[in-house]
Amino acid sequence: MSASTPIPNLEEMQEPHSIHEGELDRTDVRSLLDQHFREMRAGSPPSACHVMPADSLDRPDIIFLSLRGQSGELRAVGALRRLEPGHGEIKSMRATDSARGTGAGRAMLHALTSRARDEEMTRLYLETGNDEMFAPALALYRSAGFVECGPFSDYRPTDFTVFLTREI
Repeated sequence: MSASTPIPNLEEMQEPHSIHEGELDRTDVRSLLDQHFREMRAGSPPSACHVMPADSLDRPDIIFLSLRGQSGELRAVGALRRLEPGHGEIKSMRATDSARGTGAGRAMLHALTSRARDEEMTRLYLETGNDEMFAPALALYRSAGFVECGPFSDYRPTDFTVFLTREI
């Protein structure tokens, strides 16, 4: 899963970009995932924190994508976890600090959605937090057609967690 295979651009961004599968062995990817892990742990109650460490993303039921700018710099990462047949979960989606507000998150979400369709998934799920730290992510997901739903997979409801879903 460490091969870097370009996937066609899926959404206009403020700069040219490419989507790659794998890349979990790249230093910049590991650094961003480690930052994401630390931030999610610091900003979420332990009972509601479901962030996956980088090593947990390298498994057969997960497709990991990275988004790179024109010069090859990392702009965002995201993962698609296969659930029951036809269903998937968006995991570990994070833009770099310098890519926030450029459309990198939206481009990554579209890439993950497109890949889910390629995998014959018809529904996507995700879970996130509901405080101010998560407001930009919630706005992005809702603008992309995700709506609130109940817990899915092995998740349990908490006062902090928001569960979202979307048909694709």
